[in-house]
Amino acid sequence: MIVTVLLLLRAVCAQGGAGEDSAAGPSKGHVSVVVVGGTGDLAKKYLWQGFFQLYVHQVGSGNTFSFYGAGLSPADTATPALFDILKAVSCSKDASEERCALLKDQFLRLAQYRQLKTLEHYQALAEHIGRELQQEGITEAGRLFYLSLPAFAYVDVADKINKGCRPTGGAWLRVVLEKPFGHDFRSAQVLATQLGDSLKDEEMYRIDHYLGKQVVAKILPFRVENKKLLDPIWNKRHIERVEIVMKETLDVKGRISFYDQYGVIRDVLQNHLTEVMTLLTMRLPTNLSSSEEVLQRKLRIFSSMLPLRKNQAVVGQYQAYQTTVQQEMNKTNDHVSLTPTYAAVLAHVDEAQYEGVPILLISGKMLDERVGYARVLFKNDVFCLQSGDSVHCKPKQIVFYFGHGGLQYPAILVSKNLFRPVLTDGEWKEVTEHTDVNILGLHVSDYYVQTPTQQKEAYSELISHIFAGCKNNFVSAENLLASWGLWTPLLNSLAGTYPRIYPGGADNTNLLDIRVDGKDVGYTSEVVIISPDQRGATSANSFQVMQGNFRRADMVSAWPEELVERLAADIQDAAEAAVRHGGVFHLAISGGSTPLALFHRLALHHFSFPWSRTHVWMVDERCVPPTEAESNFRGLHDHLLRHVRIPYFNIHPMPVQLNQRLCVEEDRGAAQYEREISGSVHGSSFHFVLLGVGYDGHTASLFPGGKADQVGEGLVAFTESPVKPHQRMSLTFAAINRARTVALLVMGKGKHELVTQLSRVNDQPDKWPVTGVKPADGRLVWYIDYDALLG
Repeated sequence: MIVTVLLLLRAVCAQGGAGEDSAAGPSKGHVSVVVVGGTGDLAKKYLWQGFFQLYVHQVGSGNTFSFYGAGLSPADTATPALFDILKAVSCSKDASEERCALLKDQFLRLAQYRQLKTLEHYQALAEHIGRELQQEGITEAGRLFYLSLPAFAYVDVADKINKGCRPTGGAWLRVVLEKPFGHDFRSAQVLATQLGDSLKDEEMYRIDHYLGKQVVAKILPFRVENKKLLDPIWNKRHIERVEIVMKETLDVKGRISFYDQYGVIRDVLQNHLTEVMTLLTMRLPTNLSSSEEVLQRKLRIFSSMLPLRKNQAVVGQYQAYQTTVQQEMNKTNDHVSLTPTYAAVLAHVDEAQYEGVPILLISGKMLDERVGYARVLFKNDVFCLQSGDSVHCKPKQIVFYFGHGGLQYPAILVSKNLFRPVLTDGEWKEVTEHTDVNILGLHVSDYYVQTPTQQKEAYSELISHIFAGCKNNFVSAENLLASWGLWTPLLNSLAGTYPRIYPGGADNTNLLDIRVDGKDVGYTSEVVIISPDQRGATSANSFQVMQGNFRRADMVSAWPEELVERLAADIQDAAEAAVRHGGVFHLAISGGSTPLALFHRLALHHFSFPWSRTHVWMVDERCVPPTEAESNFRGLHDHLLRHVRIPYFNIHPMPVQLNQRLCVEEDRGAAQYEREISGSVHGSSFHFVLLGVGYDGHTASLFPGGKADQVGEGLVAFTESPVKPHQRMSLTFAAINRARTVALLVMGKGKHELVTQLSRVNDQPDKWPVTGVKPADGRLVWYIDYDALLG
């Protein structure tokens, strides 16, 4: 039997949003609320409290309600769990104890558990609702299904709702979906199409709880209310940058099975932070109540975004993550997950209004504090010689403070050197008494501060909007696909990237600090060293490979054996990719003793290497006969080439011995090798160049104080070594820097001092020749073993 309670229903939702029913107010009658996954974690923490708040705030109108917690478990086992959750809901502070007890009792009377596993179960629920409506003699207004489920279950449940529990007689149907809405553009597109087979677009409410946060919901109204003050400064001439940040202190224990598939970019940046970015940058709609106009303005921003490239993002991973993955997913100790738990991405809007304005989207787990905000930092052309405390010398900024952090409440803060914001909304108030706290470089007293008169939980706000049929604060299919269209190429480019390891919390210090350089972003600290014991490893070899940056380039580091394994695998990957694309792989190899272990690895373990399609070139050669032990080619031949099946004509030794003499300019050996390269290698661009680094910083046979830079665009040159044999032939920087990939291999404790020096010096090819290695259109990767890196 339905226990009826009269409810007062708001005709329009907060912020004036309009939905399909709002023209004449939502239809009266009976509303059935079904929370599928009604005993799960999300329902326990937020949803039932939200539906109770809806019930409490709407008492007094002509609607009746029933609430169903639903799931796969039988009713006899799940009912006690459901009611334990329902008994824990709470009233607002202004409700008396007696009134609260009465409201909770009525709410519990309206609730029951239903097993929803098969189509027959959904049909039985529909029959139950119909039977109750008939017995009570009331009309049905609609049915609200909240799917608190994994995304893979959406299509099946939507199909069962459509076939077994869709209301009739003009009653509305609303189905609420939680993120993630796909994994990339293609999966989101497939999901949208499949859901469209069962549900109309106006029936789907894709929820992003960030849009329910009061400060986020206030961004557009704030911009409209302060339009006269903001219009002159809301542009590239005045905005220095925009930062949208969500920091969390928690790890992801208990969520690994989900999180390891998605990572921080898919979990936070693609949805929460992107939605905030569109609200900050979209052109203001003429009517805030028009969800269609707001959507079109958002879509215009997406179409104006410059593509996100790999060098516009940095990623990190807190150090205990690997151990948690291994434990919760039953992985072996050698399993390595590359899922990022931290990311910073630099975006740009390609419109005249925002041309060149950096927009930073940043989020991470295990950071120093829990806080979320969007900051618009303005340029300040005032220079204060002595009055540094003057308000005009301080940062000019507007901060949309979502909550938590030092302030501990949601607020909009405008620095007093900008303007005093308008306050027209009775649901917001100005804060005049402040605690002693600094917010993003300014004491809170240096801001005009506005905050909601009553703080409301995001899910409660969004549930009230769903009930009212307001779609402004929900994600449409078009909006969703536009967002995935922006983020999917970046996600694809980052696949396989090793995240920077950070310890977590305050210990992160400056490890995750970033620097914007034009349209690129990078870490401010070049090298990250995390020792195996810091990662919880049980032995020196437990953690095999780590990634970081060195001299603003990628770095891979490991113990010597693992490093060689990784480099060999990377070379084979490059070879296979080149052969697939163009049928041939051009590999240039430097001499010396450092690569000998690599040669052995390739010869003894890489039997599927495409040697028949590989051409091997020399990076440098000593001016000695090729049969002598000092010859680089002799070392390459003895340790690699004679052990693999490579065609004779695919081997290209440097012609240091011509006319029975060594390295004579008149014999033009360098020019001959250059012609050979130009005739065989497309664009004279090797697919992979392997270099070493000498103790003096030389690479190839390019030595400090040498004149190799004077040969212009020449690819090969004679050089002079400070040690015997003095004469050398070498590829020049012009040849090396044309390569698709250049690998610099540095191994041994004896190289530790060199690595330390190189981490500090600027580009000085005349003094440190290796600093002249800078591929123009390719990638530079340093392979440094722990002995060289750590000493």
